[in-house]
Amino acid sequence: MKKEKLVNLIEVAAGRKKADLVIKNAHVVDVYTGKLLDGDIAIADGLIAGIGDYEGAETIDAKGGYAAPGFIDGHMHIESVHVSPEEMGRICVPHGTTTLIADPHEIANVAGNTGMRYMIDASERTVLDIRYMYPSCVPATPFEHAGAVLTANEMRELIDDERILGIGEFMNYPGVIGCADTDIDKILLGKEKGMVIDGHSPNVEGKDLNAYVAAGVHDDHECATIKEMEDRISRGMYILMRYGTSCHDLKVLLKGITKENARRLVLCTDDKQANTIVEKGHLEEHLRILRDAGVDPIMSLTFASLNAAECFRLHDRGAIAPGLRADIVILKDLENFDVQKVLIEGRLVAENGKYLLPVEKQDIAPVRGSCHVKDFSIDRLKLSLKSNKVHTIDLVPGGVLSKKDVAEISLDSDGNFIYNPEVDLVKIAVIERHHNTGNIACGFLRGYGIKAGAIALTIAHDSHNIVVTGVSDEDMTFAVEELIKQEGGIILVKDGQVLHRVPMPIGGLMSDLPTEELSAELSKVDEVAFGVMGINPTYDPVTTLCFMSLPVIPEIKLTDVGLFDVTTFSFIPLEAE
Repeated sequence: MKKEKLVNLIEVAAGRKKADLVIKNAHVVDVYTGKLLDGDIAIADGLIAGIGDYEGAETIDAKGGYAAPGFIDGHMHIESVHVSPEEMGRICVPHGTTTLIADPHEIANVAGNTGMRYMIDASERTVLDIRYMYPSCVPATPFEHAGAVLTANEMRELIDDERILGIGEFMNYPGVIGCADTDIDKILLGKEKGMVIDGHSPNVEGKDLNAYVAAGVHDDHECATIKEMEDRISRGMYILMRYGTSCHDLKVLLKGITKENARRLVLCTDDKQANTIVEKGHLEEHLRILRDAGVDPIMSLTFASLNAAECFRLHDRGAIAPGLRADIVILKDLENFDVQKVLIEGRLVAENGKYLLPVEKQDIAPVRGSCHVKDFSIDRLKLSLKSNKVHTIDLVPGGVLSKKDVAEISLDSDGNFIYNPEVDLVKIAVIERHHNTGNIACGFLRGYGIKAGAIALTIAHDSHNIVVTGVSDEDMTFAVEELIKQEGGIILVKDGQVLHRVPMPIGGLMSDLPTEELSAELSKVDEVAFGVMGINPTYDPVTTLCFMSLPVIPEIKLTDVGLFDVTTFSFIPLEAE
């Protein structure tokens, strides 16, 4: 801070000079004491000068509303919203989000540091303060083919950028616990830079959890039970309570909130699609869920502001207090958390649901054309099974976990799978799309409910190869071929016809459409998936399918290399004994 700016701030705070802006007639949410304060909020040079009786060059009348600190999402993958960073700012800021901790793990797995540079440059074009965690797992594991490899040496290329806040979620927790050289090098890089290191440790407990935390892992968003939450808090970790399009852990974890552990809890979305944000909001949805559970509203707002700021060492924000950034949300009340006005660094940037600033887009040329598939044909989907007893990937309701099971299937004379419309079991395939390796692996998916056609995506966590499932090899092949032509995204087909398509030219992960248009397109995906193809409405058709290739989420997944048992971290045969 320059000397003249500091002097001006002190002069305004002391009441010797007029503020640039004063917010009047607001109940001020004090997240430090859990109380409400009454008084004017004085702002100078984008900072809060004080709360009291002030005059300013400009005035905002809060009309009896509640002034709260700007919301901070503790962990999100922008790519999973399927919009660009600039568009992310346009849709989230009107919902009260002023800071976003983003992990560009998805685009990095497609395009490495080229993808990172695109995200950093694009984030400069929005008033939303997007801070990035440098992805730690590119690829997520050694058991699949991603578009890039980021070692600690590659990470040094961008690690000192001011937008890089820390090291992203360490999904390869066995590598950390087992002291794998590459993982230890990345942790040491984070420690060298004094950075936060994000965690990802489902089902890890006991001494393994001790080892994970001892390595320097700071927080976790993968808690599915209260016991997991308590185990991690007692070891000094922050818990990011997740509620997105498919993962709804917040509803379980909120039952474990106490006044003793409340200051270690943060809100996050992780993966939340654009149409979900348009329909249900961003972090206000979390706040309303907490309200319905009887959690004190100021405590809930603390999860969304001060706790997140302290967790990620953003000591210049998170509360309404002298010297902090004037990131302020004016709410109509503390019941519905309806956002009326949003200020970022003392500037009115959104009002009554509208983003008030122009949107300029970053050039997407460096991350276009990301589908490079070799030797794909219908024959590559055929199986030559000798046994009709196979391992299956069974969906588990309420999240992205899966269960390993066994099923008996019908085979033709060549040992290929015969789909039975009376049985909820279909073929699933993952096709490598980054380096023309020609890798294709097939498995069986149970519980998805699809009864007609096929659906294919280039959104397939975390390496983002092509994932496709359907009732016939013909439909699956057609879906993949059309998906490649449209530069990735989502496609739904039936009987050789495209039912609906959503192109995503930004790395095969993000659309270049305005959010409202994209939201309408994604809503139509649901309409076709549920109404025409018969996909089980218990599951989001895109988010659920795209996690079936993530080999760090228990219990069984499919990569481009084969069927992977996450509990043993090993490949298993498709045929069961």
